[in-house]
Amino acid sequence: MKKALCWRTLMAAIALSSAFAIVPLKAVQPDEVLSDPALEQRARTLSRELRCMVCQNQSIDDSDAPLARDLRILVRDRLKAGDGDGDVLNFLTTRYGEFVLLKPRFSWHTALLWLTPPLLLISGALVLIFIGYRRSDRANRTVGQEQRESALSAAEQDRIAELLRQR
Repeated sequence: MKKALCWRTLMAAIALSSAFAIVPLKAVQPDEVLSDPALEQRARTLSRELRCMVCQNQSIDDSDAPLARDLRILVRDRLKAGDGDGDVLNFLTTRYGEFVLLKPRFSWHTALLWLTPPLLLISGALVLIFIGYRRSDRANRTVGQEQRESALSAAEQDRIAELLRQR
């Protein structure tokens, strides 16, 4: 009986934890939701692209911070006013800077942000290739040196032949 209770408790805990993992909780409040489903979907898509200025690594769609709520309402107001998605993003980046975007745009001042990871990967690959080349070159030189050292002169070969005949 005790074993069955432990088993049921474990299964309930797994079911609850997997339910939360599958359906992430969103911070959008019911009073923020637009009546037009198409506009609401656009607002949710835009909200996932915008950074919460308080939480910084969360989108405003996921954040419970009051500033995130204000930004969600602002996005919805701009959409209701007839702004396009690009217009809303431009308005917010003008007001808050590029930092408000979770995925910054590629421009001259964000080039280092976008180009550093591939450059580091390429540099690391080149270093590994160079190290591998040097190791194989060193091994080849060692083998060549051993072969040169083990090569016998004509006099030594004659002496070995003479010793072998004496046996």
